[in-house]
Amino acid sequence: MNIVETSLPGVKIIEPKVFGDHRGWFTETYSEAVFNDAEINIKFVQDNQSFSAAKGTLRGLHYQLNPKAQTKLVRCTKGSIFDVAVDIRKGSPTFGKWFGLELSAENKKQLLVPKGFAHGFMTLTDDVEVQYKVDELYAPDCDRGIIWNDPAIGIEWPIEISPVLSAKDAKAPLLANADNNFSYGE
Repeated sequence: MNIVETSLPGVKIIEPKVFGDHRGWFTETYSEAVFNDAEINIKFVQDNQSFSAAKGTLRGLHYQLNPKAQTKLVRCTKGSIFDVAVDIRKGSPTFGKWFGLELSAENKKQLLVPKGFAHGFMTLTDDVEVQYKVDELYAPDCDRGIIWNDPAIGIEWPIEISPVLSAKDAKAPLLANADNNFSYGE
């Protein structure tokens, strides 16, 4: 497993090793020992899976407030997505900056999104399945979001269409107005 740093400290690309032969392939998608060796000490408590029927579906930008903030390990197991993390830690040198990466069933890459970052993705194909691990259970009272097209963040989404959004995501606030209790260095 290869772990790659990104332009946002703490956000990491996880590249599992894939072993293939005439039968197909095998990959280890998570190893506590490998993560601990890389000083990523996270205890995941829940696995989630989503299905999006249409290309251009956008989910996010989502996060949970402290004390129920979540670290996510995201992968796409069918189709492909453009996955995004946004630093929302007040006082961070990268506050409001984003990092995006294509995750697909084909490339098998994963994105580690730590606490203090909003997360979202846009589907690049029809019939997409995304799976992710979290280190904190879902807490509806701490669930928050930021609008996907906030000009202060300026995410360059790869598909220039009106995305398919949930009602909740369509009315999410700008980062400047979002409920946020994250501070850099905590």
